[in-house]
Amino acid sequence: MNASIRRSVVVALSTLLLVVLVVLAFRVTSHAEAPPDAERGRALFLAKQCDRCHIAGGGAGFGPGLEDLRRPQGSLELVGRLWNHVPAMWATVTQQGLRWPEFDAAEMADLMAYLRADAARDARPDPAKGQVVLIRKGCLKCHSYRREGGGIQPDLAVPRGDYASATAWAATMWTHTPRMVGASTGLRVPYPRFSGDEMSNLLGFLRGATTVPPAGPSASPGR
Repeated sequence: MNASIRRSVVVALSTLLLVVLVVLAFRVTSHAEAPPDAERGRALFLAKQCDRCHIAGGGAGFGPGLEDLRRPQGSLELVGRLWNHVPAMWATVTQQGLRWPEFDAAEMADLMAYLRADAARDARPDPAKGQVVLIRKGCLKCHSYRREGGGIQPDLAVPRGDYASATAWAATMWTHTPRMVGASTGLRVPYPRFSGDEMSNLLGFLRGATTVPPAGPSASPGR
């Protein structure tokens, strides 16, 4: 093969490689997670029928008015408020024969944007205070942490993706809390409530202390 042909082959292969890289980059970009969008969050709020209980303009509803929900607040502050709200909402949903609204992480991000939650408003987490929250709220009466505490799995010390962001944590909490209401009632454990920076501190502690607990015969069984 002479030099001219070799150059042509190299150019052709380089061009093909460039096209492949451009196509892959386009696919990655097109499948990338879209940033939170308040307008999509508003559409979700209506589609999930949240407006049936949370009425705008001071109207009487089963839950807090929209203006009370939708105000400048920290993302984890809102997570704490949602957690606190679940027992009353669960009772209402059950009594009214409604379906519990479900949100994945992307939908929760949009909903939180609509409710004007902003992670920049959250205080810097204090892991030491978060550990105190974990104990004082009675979390270990149900959950295990490094094989200590209750038997509900997975162990809170195991690294997990929903510790990564407020929206992922919110989606997990929203899915988890109806079961938590039933479990706390069955175990006669007071349902924990969060205020101020407690949720932020708790998540800060869990993020910093996650480690896979060693296997052993004393590990608590899952439920």
